[in-house]
Amino acid sequence: MSKYYYLISGLPAISLDDTRPVYTVADFKAEIEPVLSVWDRKTVRRFFLKYDNRNLLAHLRNVSGSAFDERGVFSEATLKDICELMKTEDRVPADIHVPEYFRTFTAEYYARFEDLPEAEESHVLWEDKLSSLYYGEAVKCRNKFMSSWFEMNLNINNVMTAVNCRNHGLDRADFIIGDNETAEQLRTSNARDFNLGNTFDYLTEVMQISEEKDLRLRERRLDALRWNWLEEQTLSRFFDIESVIAYLLRLEMIERWLTLDRVSGEKTFRRLVHTMKSESSETLEKFKENNK
Repeated sequence: MSKYYYLISGLPAISLDDTRPVYTVADFKAEIEPVLSVWDRKTVRRFFLKYDNRNLLAHLRNVSGSAFDERGVFSEATLKDICELMKTEDRVPADIHVPEYFRTFTAEYYARFEDLPEAEESHVLWEDKLSSLYYGEAVKCRNKFMSSWFEMNLNINNVMTAVNCRNHGLDRADFIIGDNETAEQLRTSNARDFNLGNTFDYLTEVMQISEEKDLRLRERRLDALRWNWLEEQTLSRFFDIESVIAYLLRLEMIERWLTLDRVSGEKTFRRLVHTMKSESSETLEKFKENNK
């Protein structure tokens, strides 16, 4: 297992309350990639694929004026080439290591929506589908720390989604992603705690946070929970790749908070709920039409 004494010993201390980041995520990515072992670079790559997901959706939807996120694994030109190759030939050169979920998602997207007007696309549901495929592959990471991180976040996000759906009268089954035990319970149980029992750590704390009415404070408390988890998991791995990844994940939290404000957060949430409600109604109508 590789050790990163020089890299980690030179990293400045950071806090969730920092107002000026010592690194951007992009800067840190550029600094660590040359010094990581081949295996560790592949492990860290799973984290950066989340930005490729955004770029992929924007490209497939042909969203004009959408800024390309340079934090992803693939350059803009490479991503376009990948999509074009998968669209026309269903194959990509061997030197471009395309995640399997990319292939699955892109093939289904082209098959169903290539010739439909953009207005007929179900944007939130397609984002959920891509996220589900992404998490499905990420939790299989052979690095236990990374696998546990993705599993925890999948569970946290699903619990918060289930509570929001219950509060707004939406069908949870339409929006819960993944296929682990927690996801299945959230889809089917009507108990207050969804009968989750001890299916994952921090359940009690997450359920308490879900009752917080202030959206900004709710997200802050969730990130504090994640931050504490990272500290607990890396206490005995100070110079290992896990500590490098944990530092990266903390940087991302700080960077995200520096781009948020209360008003935009409220607007985004309400727009999301409105879209979910609209799509839930459309799904129900289609179901009725198909089963007359």
